[in-house]
Amino acid sequence: METIGESLEDYLEAILVLEGALEHVRSVDVASYLGFSKPSVSHAMKLLNQKGLIKLDTSKILQLTDAGRKIANETYQRHCFFTEMLVSIGVPKNIAAEDACRLEHVLSEESFNAIKKYYLDKEAQ
Repeated sequence: METIGESLEDYLEAILVLEGALEHVRSVDVASYLGFSKPSVSHAMKLLNQKGLIKLDTSKILQLTDAGRKIANETYQRHCFFTEMLVSIGVPKNIAAEDACRLEHVLSEESFNAIKKYYLDKEAQ
């Protein structure tokens, strides 16, 4: 996964999640979803646009580029995996989701894949 930083990964993940719920995603939707200020989201969207990870059309609608979607999907996959794993071992869902948000960013792809394989192999037994 390209290293763009935890914060920008969270923004891409939020856009991905919001795309599933809304017809069009705008910065104000991301700000509301993440609980961040509109100026901070606006700054992040500018950075993501400069990095070629999102497109902003004339109506200020946000769209993930292929590269942005790849990062968003990878981040979201990790988030879902860790949330489900932690809930399955007894962590309350709200705490599991918060912890998953931290874990999704800090592990290398190799470590994540090894944990996922180990956990899924254990579940299959």
